[in-house]
Amino acid sequence: MATAQDISTPDRADWLPRRLLVTRSAFGFAHGRAIVERAAARGVEVVALPGDRLALDLPDDPRRAYVAAKSTLAVVVAPPSKRRLQPIAPSADWRVDLAEGCPAHCSYCYLAGSLKGPPITRVYANLDEILAGLPSYLGTGAVTSRNRARRQEGTTFEASCYTDPLALEPLTGSLSAMVAWFGQWEAPVQLRFTTKFALVAPLLDIAHHGRTRMRASINPSRFARFEGGTAPVAARLAALRRMAMAGYPVGLTIAPIIAATGWRSAYATLLDEAAAALGGVPGLDLTIELITHRFTPGSKAVLDSWYPGSSLDMGMERRTTKRTKFGSEKQVYDAATMRDLRGFFEERIATVLPSAQILYWT
Repeated sequence: MATAQDISTPDRADWLPRRLLVTRSAFGFAHGRAIVERAAARGVEVVALPGDRLALDLPDDPRRAYVAAKSTLAVVVAPPSKRRLQPIAPSADWRVDLAEGCPAHCSYCYLAGSLKGPPITRVYANLDEILAGLPSYLGTGAVTSRNRARRQEGTTFEASCYTDPLALEPLTGSLSAMVAWFGQWEAPVQLRFTTKFALVAPLLDIAHHGRTRMRASINPSRFARFEGGTAPVAARLAALRRMAMAGYPVGLTIAPIIAATGWRSAYATLLDEAAAALGGVPGLDLTIELITHRFTPGSKAVLDSWYPGSSLDMGMERRTTKRTKFGSEKQVYDAATMRDLRGFFEERIATVLPSAQILYWT
């Protein structure tokens, strides 16, 4: 039985924090001040901090602290260390962050254990500085720039590694600004972002010139119950169609693929729904990324504390330990399960979405 933590909230106009914390340095940037103005106009409590340290003042009770953190947005300045890009295989050449943290409540959250401290969302005020550093990475990277199979994508920059930028767009405007900036960058480059939200209206009329690829992160309805606070999957697919009709290259991020009872029929239905949503789009440029469910001991501990009633299976049955290149461990599906999953997706996608390019399987 699904618990309260497993049930997605209805589609909303957009997400609003209860309070907005603004560091002193963030006020020094026009983009930061614009975020503050938007939030204040929407009735969000704005707290101007005396310095650059985030004073969170969270309750002692872990559950109440989680709720308070998740309803807090902070406007901060990305330091030089954050503006030095890191590779982000297999998605893209480089990771470029507009924010860290996400307002959604996914009980498999990939950020759990990756970002330290309470799960507040931080957005960056110094967007111009972030963008100014990108040209130095042109032609570098090992995922697309130097990969024959994906070289046509150019140098790729992933904007949704540590956040869902579309979820924050109504307050930040950061994603629209970045899409427009890439549209004006006359070079073989691509901005990429994936989202579980659907408010794409601000992006539709931007002169993107095909240099931004939006991907909808989707799961069957029976597994989307683990994605609280997000748009319904049908709304995400409808938004993806709108973007494709506006000339954007698009994609599906099917993640995390969950090998629970009935997964074959559930994912077959999902792929049929995606094919129906994208049917008839002229010149459709569609990619697919396939990411199976995995977790680390650290992320499991965090998720268990955040969502103690979740019915998401993070047991060890059909799991095996995989070591990363940094020596850490994560639990992935065993080889037999991975073969079954991969074979199914490759066959089904070839049947219902034959023009799609599968970028990777992991």
